[in-house]
Amino acid sequence: MSIHMTATFEVKQDALDICKQVIQEFVNAVRANEPDTLLYTSLQEKENPTHFLHYFIFRDEKARELHSNSDAVNRFTSILYPNLVAPVAFTEYIEFTNTQ
Repeated sequence: MSIHMTATFEVKQDALDICKQVIQEFVNAVRANEPDTLLYTSLQEKENPTHFLHYFIFRDEKARELHSNSDAVNRFTSILYPNLVAPVAFTEYIEFTNTQ
C-alpha cells in the first residue's frame, strides 16, 4: 500500500534563495535515486513565498525508509532545518479517492 505524506514549513526570509536551491537539488536527487518514491512535489505558497508544502508518495514502507535514511535527506535537512522559522510539520494520509 502506498504511503502519502505532506511536509509543511516556513523558511526565514533571508534564507529563501539558499532554501529554494537546496529544495531543487533535493528533488533532483530523489528523482534520480529513488524509483519507489512515486512522487515528490514541492509547492511554494503564492502569497507567502517563504511557506512550502511538500507532497510525496512512497510505494511502500521500504521506500519510505530508503528515503528517510538517504544521503540526500541528510544533506537537505542539514541546510534546510537551521533556516526554518519552526519545525517541519509532517502528516501521513490514506488515499480516499482521486481522478485517475
